[in-house]
Amino acid sequence: MRRREFITLFGGAAAAWPLDARAQQPAVPVIGFLDSTAAAARANRVSAFRQGLGEAGFVEGRNVAIEFRWAENRLDRLPALVADLVRHRVAVIVANGPSVATAKAATSTIPIAFVTGGDPVEDGFVGSLNRPGGNVTGVSFTSDPLDPKRLGLLHELVPKPAVLGLLWDPDFPASEVRLQIVDAAARSLERQMVTVKVRTEAEINAAFATIVQAGAVGLFVGAGPFHNSQRRQLVALAARHGLPATYAQREFATIGGLMSYGASDTDAYRQCGLYVGRILKGAKPGDLPVVLPTKYELVINLTTAKMLKLEFPPRLRALATEVIE
Repeated sequence: MRRREFITLFGGAAAAWPLDARAQQPAVPVIGFLDSTAAAARANRVSAFRQGLGEAGFVEGRNVAIEFRWAENRLDRLPALVADLVRHRVAVIVANGPSVATAKAATSTIPIAFVTGGDPVEDGFVGSLNRPGGNVTGVSFTSDPLDPKRLGLLHELVPKPAVLGLLWDPDFPASEVRLQIVDAAARSLERQMVTVKVRTEAEINAAFATIVQAGAVGLFVGAGPFHNSQRRQLVALAARHGLPATYAQREFATIGGLMSYGASDTDAYRQCGLYVGRILKGAKPGDLPVVLPTKYELVINLTTAKMLKLEFPPRLRALATEVIE
């Protein structure tokens, strides 16, 4: 072999060695994080999810990667976003409530771990809570059983027979069932309610105008990712119109909402992180029971109460898990 040929051959082989070495290294699993809302609205949940992953032994950037896909409250974008994750061959897809059905329709092989505020059996995500079956499992922090109690707390603050307003997201899974639950609770309390459905940011101002014109003096804000993503606007409008309001998530009360009562959604995302860790270690989603809420929070904001000239009864203050002053 001539000297020039040997140098060329040797140089090519040397350049290939690092590539071969990298190819032999184990690939880092990639998690696809699919959400119907916007990144800014989910920072605390993403942090809680990373915490759960860490407790399971996985740290982003070290032994796992996360690909985020945000629909920005445009549900029509979800099919393309989940298709992109499937093309990337992610190891697991994490999906919030409105994203689960789309993810499930896109793949029957990639494990799906959901976090939903609804009933995953009624919504068709799993066959049963104890044995989900298939490639789907997750965490539910459903507010359905809590809605009558949340309405009852507002009922104690707003004297009868005043009308109460109800903001509802029709795109939230099983929204009609949830609406019936709240309506039944209102009838049992002999409260008249004016219900306005809101699914876009542009509809929020008009919804408040409708509620105020109907004479409502209190507001029940239904649960759901869309309402949570618009929480600052909802809280600001409730304050502007002098409406005592109750919400399902703690984040509303911490930014000035009067009162929140519900399961801890941040804890739900931490639990989801733990489940994803188990799946990455080889557990089958269909064998992992759906995790149900165990941590509930009643948060009251006394600063907002003073602004609204409301006095929380001692019983409610004693029940509160957190009081903001």
